[in-house]
Amino acid sequence: MTTGNSLYSCDDHLDLRAVPPDLWERRLAAADVERGPRVVEHEGQRTWVCEDRVLGGSGNPRGSSALKSLNAIGRAGIDDDGYRAGTAALRLQDMDRDGLRASVVYGPLSLGLPIREPGLQQACYAAWNDWAVEQFNAADRDRLCALAFLPSTSPDAAAAELRRCADLGHRGAIVDVFEIDAGDRAWDPLWTAAEETGLPISIHIKDGTSSGLSYRVGKWQSAAFATVLPLQLDEHLAIFLFGGALARHPGLTLVLAESGVGWLPYFLARADMEWRELRDKLDYAPAVPPSELFRAQVMATFEEDALGTDLIPLLGSDRCMWASDYPHTDSTFPESRRVVAETLGALPADDVRKLTVTNCADLYGFPVV
Repeated sequence: MTTGNSLYSCDDHLDLRAVPPDLWERRLAAADVERGPRVVEHEGQRTWVCEDRVLGGSGNPRGSSALKSLNAIGRAGIDDDGYRAGTAALRLQDMDRDGLRASVVYGPLSLGLPIREPGLQQACYAAWNDWAVEQFNAADRDRLCALAFLPSTSPDAAAAELRRCADLGHRGAIVDVFEIDAGDRAWDPLWTAAEETGLPISIHIKDGTSSGLSYRVGKWQSAAFATVLPLQLDEHLAIFLFGGALARHPGLTLVLAESGVGWLPYFLARADMEWRELRDKLDYAPAVPPSELFRAQVMATFEEDALGTDLIPLLGSDRCMWASDYPHTDSTFPESRRVVAETLGALPADDVRKLTVTNCADLYGFPVV
């Protein structure tokens, strides 16, 4: 069922650690270089800093193999200096190894790269967007789609950058939903721009959004955090469904990235119940049940989601997309073909093809071969 390069992954990653160290220094205006993301020597390690903060390492730590067990590339026994996932030619080799025909790539800003000053944030995001389309995706546009980042500084800035990115040739974009109020009509210019450009808008789970849990290597909190991480998007989905952004913009496609799908049937059933009971008592309610909006405008991604696989018929196989999550800890790399066969094998072949090929290809404009 899954031989050769037959899989299309809709959620893979290029973390800050793997980003070319000079990306922003080469592309920012001279006045912004010393405040923008750059790599310096800090405590004997290559380290990303931005504004007045240390953001994390660049490449793999010197003299340490600690990341190997936490990274799918290292687990696979592949030599990596830490920059492999950010080097398009090497990434394509790993895709071949794993049976991936195409990959949608979420860069470091999707997991949180805090830049406080609005003008600097906009400049840094624009620099990433230029690099992603000119250097990374250009290595093979039929196989690579690194998404654009949209600033959260204002709706007009986000809408303008989305239109600029569409002109550059980007095929999708990410907005940090944890930094905006999607229920505020002030953000309608962004959703209008998404409709007019046809680019899907992704919202992605990320660290640092829980009041009580965070990922701490080797600590029990890591397991607890990873357990609830896919559920982070429940409130935001409810806001999009009940707040009117989707209903007012029927041409908007929203992607729930790394959300999993197992929790969604319950969520939608509950949303429909609340809609039926409260719609006549609210200052606003969509004209149709939330589940209808979901099935018309929302896509959700999943990896190994055993319960979700059983429940996909309740959502519709055209609303879900499989992902490898390369190169993260829970990635199916380099065993994606086996995992897909084992976890999706009981579904009809047409559904498997939608989940692993055509839904992703259609949304992001990949050719199907």
